[in-house]
Amino acid sequence: MSATDAELDASDFVDARVAPRGSLENLSQLEMAQLQDRGQGGLYPLFRRCALAVLNSGSLSDDPNALFEKYRDFEIRIVRQSWGVKLEMKNAPAVAFVDGKMIRGVKEHLFAVLRDIVYIANEIVESGQFDLTTPAGITNAVFCILRNARVLEARGRPDLVVCWGGHSISREEYDFTKRVGYELGLRGLNVCTGCGPGAMKGPMKGATIGHSKQRITNGHYIGLTEPGIVAAEAPNPIVNHLVIMPDIEKRLEAFARLGHGFVVFPGGVGTAEEILYLLGILLDPANAAQPAPLVFTGPSSAAAWFERIHEFIGLTLGPAAQARYRIIVDDPAEVARTMATGLEDVRRARRHSDDAYNFNWTLVIPPAFQLPFEVSHASVGALDLHLDQPLHQRAANLRRVFSAIVAGNIKEQGMRQIAEHGPFEIHGDARLMQPLDQLLASFAAQARMKISGSYRPVYRVVA
Repeated sequence: MSATDAELDASDFVDARVAPRGSLENLSQLEMAQLQDRGQGGLYPLFRRCALAVLNSGSLSDDPNALFEKYRDFEIRIVRQSWGVKLEMKNAPAVAFVDGKMIRGVKEHLFAVLRDIVYIANEIVESGQFDLTTPAGITNAVFCILRNARVLEARGRPDLVVCWGGHSISREEYDFTKRVGYELGLRGLNVCTGCGPGAMKGPMKGATIGHSKQRITNGHYIGLTEPGIVAAEAPNPIVNHLVIMPDIEKRLEAFARLGHGFVVFPGGVGTAEEILYLLGILLDPANAAQPAPLVFTGPSSAAAWFERIHEFIGLTLGPAAQARYRIIVDDPAEVARTMATGLEDVRRARRHSDDAYNFNWTLVIPPAFQLPFEVSHASVGALDLHLDQPLHQRAANLRRVFSAIVAGNIKEQGMRQIAEHGPFEIHGDARLMQPLDQLLASFAAQARMKISGSYRPVYRVVA
């Protein structure tokens, strides 16, 4: 530890060796070399960032720079032994250990990171087997990543509910997400979220109690994340299937193809991005017959949030988009009943189309929603934000706006761009810009942009 660490408590840091449990006991010499390569194109910087985020699970901060600064001396390397491999760590977060031993759930998450980084680098990117510029190639890559992570286990019925919502929410809203999860669990439904805190943790926590009461011992609590966001939204301890997707677009596609029903709790720009992604896909004429139960819900105190988001959707995407969801306030049991009924429609549709229960192959996702959006001041300024375009295309560009703001708020690269060049400028039709500006202002006023620290806007809306 460096001398400048004197102000930090030594108990914050731990040196340890850990072995994998049940997966990835062996690595090839090439894979080990890649993971130790600190140069450009090497996997070590990515592996270190994701591993540190997982080890810091439970942190109340969503500032990745603060995390990386506090643990700037953190090191992780792979040690080959005659019976396999171990990970050796220096100056790791002590919160990941109990009495000198790594918490089992944290260990599983750590090796899930290792598994996905190695697989994506070698089998998806470098193998040449996937054309990541075409819809079919991207979807096949998403499928293979999920299959490799063993989350595509065949189930007897559609039962996976994707829950979206903010990582920065009030205690009342958090407790409500637990009540909804509990009602879902009592009905034997499983939960998939973005894996972080707040509205991503609450439904999983509630579902564990509902499952326990029904004596369900094999509940699925799937967490999907990506390298740019994992440091700000570390996996919560309930997640028992963690998957690191390559980027936000493939993460969103994984949600859409894995999930059978969708519940949205109050949130900020990340939640708005997820809503626009799903609505944009469902508004594509090719998906007109796709059943996808979608409920917006929260306690009565969050009624104003739903009014604002409903109004925004109406002004920007119109009544067709509003017709794709139902708003249920302060009634967790009704949310779960609505999901259970909707999932029966999904089951019948999948049987009729002979589609798989565990991966929605028939869902059409246009390239505008699949191809990665490289966030920069130039790309944000060039977005086409006008009313004279198809609904699903308008939704795709609005989704990119929110994705850029997420990057500026909590992603390391986006935060660096804001620090160097100032806020992103968003240009477009005044009829779109006005409701957008009002929605973003309401998120900031309700402290939904960040968990820690005061919020300084990373955007400027220009009509």
